Amino acid sequence: MGSKHFWLALPLVVLVAIVAILLIWRPLDRLSQGAPPVEEAAIERVNLTPGLISLDVRTDGSDPVVIAQVQVDTAYRLFTATPLLAGARLGLTRIDIPYPWIEGEAHHIALLTSTGAIIGHSIEVATATPVLSGPSLGLLAAVGLLLGAVPVATGLLAWPAMRSLSRPTMNFLLALTVGLLAFLLIDTIGEGLEAGAETIGRLRGTVLFWVVLAVTALVLLALGRAKGAAPEGLRLATFIALGIGLHNLGEGLAVGAALATGSAALATFLVIGFTIHNVTEGIGIAVPIADEKPKFMHFAGLAALAGFPAIAGTIAGTQAVSPLWIAVCFGAGAGAILQVIIEVGALIARRSGPGQWLSPPVAGGVTAGLGVMYATALLV
Repeated sequence: MGSKHFWLALPLVVLVAIVAILLIWRPLDRLSQGAPPVEEAAIERVNLTPGLISLDVRTDGSDPVVIAQVQVDTAYRLFTATPLLAGARLGLTRIDIPYPWIEGEAHHIALLTSTGAIIGHSIEVATATPVLSGPSLGLLAAVGLLLGAVPVATGLLAWPAMRSLSRPTMNFLLALTVGLLAFLLIDTIGEGLEAGAETIGRLRGTVLFWVVLAVTALVLLALGRAKGAAPEGLRLATFIALGIGLHNLGEGLAVGAALATGSAALATFLVIGFTIHNVTEGIGIAVPIADEKPKFMHFAGLAALAGFPAIAGTIAGTQAVSPLWIAVCFGAGAGAILQVIIEVGALIARRSGPGQWLSPPVAGGVTAGLGVMYATALLV
C-alpha cells in the first residue's frame, strides 16, 4: 500500500515543484524584458452621488495598471485612486472623481493609464445610485414580492382544478411546464453569456457561466436522486420552484438596474411582463403535486422559494452588481432549470412511456409552453 501511495503522490509533488520554480525563480521574466506591458481593464461598477462619480476598475496585465489621468466629457479632472485589490493580475481600484454631473444627461469618461492606454466608459443616463435605507428597502421588497412571490402564488391557485384531470391532460400540463422552462433556459443562457462577455478576459466570464451551469445541474440531479429514485410529487415541485427562483433572481436584477438608471417606466413594464411569466410558472410548479394533498405550508414554501429571490435581486440590482456575479447567478439559474427539464421529462417517460414525447398532448404542451412564454416576453 505504501508503494502505491508514493506513486500516486509523486505526480502532485512534481507539479508543485514546477509551479514553485516558475513563481520563485521566474525564468520567463528574463525572456520578456523590454517588451511593452500588456494591459486590460474593465469598469465593473459605477456609483453616482451628488457631485461625485465613483468607478470600480478591474485591471489585468504583466505589470500593475496605473491610472494616470481622468477625463470627464473631454475635460481633465482631479481624482483619487484607492487600491481595493493590489497586484498586476486582477487588480481592483476605486476611482473617485469630483464632478457636478447632471441628472438625466449622458457623461463620457476616459481613464488614461501610465502607458497611454485609454479605458472608455459612457454613462447614458446619469441618476443617483439609490441609497438603501429603511423606506427604500421596504419599497424594493414590495416590488420584488409583486414580481415574484405573488404571481407564483396566483399560479398555484390552479392546483385544485388539476386534481380531476385525465392522464392525457396531465401529460399536456407536464409538457407545458417543460416548454415554459425551456424558454426560461434559453433566455437565461443568453443573459448569462451577455454578462460574462462584459468581464475582463482573465476571469473567463463566459466559460465560468457554462461551468456554473454544468456544476449546478449535476449537483441538483445528484441531490434529487440521492434516495435512489427520481424526484416526484412535492420533491419535484420543490426543484421546479428552486430553478424558477434562481431565474427570478436574475429578473429582479434587471428590474433593480432599471430603477437605478431612473427608468421607472421600463421597470414598470419589466415587472408587468415578469409577473405574467411567473403566473404561468406557478401553474408549472403545481402540476407535479396534482395527485397529492399538500398542506398550506407546502404551498407557501413553494411560493417563497420561487418568488423571494426576486426581492434580493431587485435590491442588489439597484447597486450596479459586477457582471461576473451576474454571470454566476444566471449560470446557477440555468443549471437549476436544466435539471428540472430533465426530471420532468423523465417523469413523463415513466408515466406514459418514452414514445409519448411524440404524442399530440406532449408535443402540443411543449409548443404551447414556448408560445406562452414568448408571447408574455413581448410585454417586457
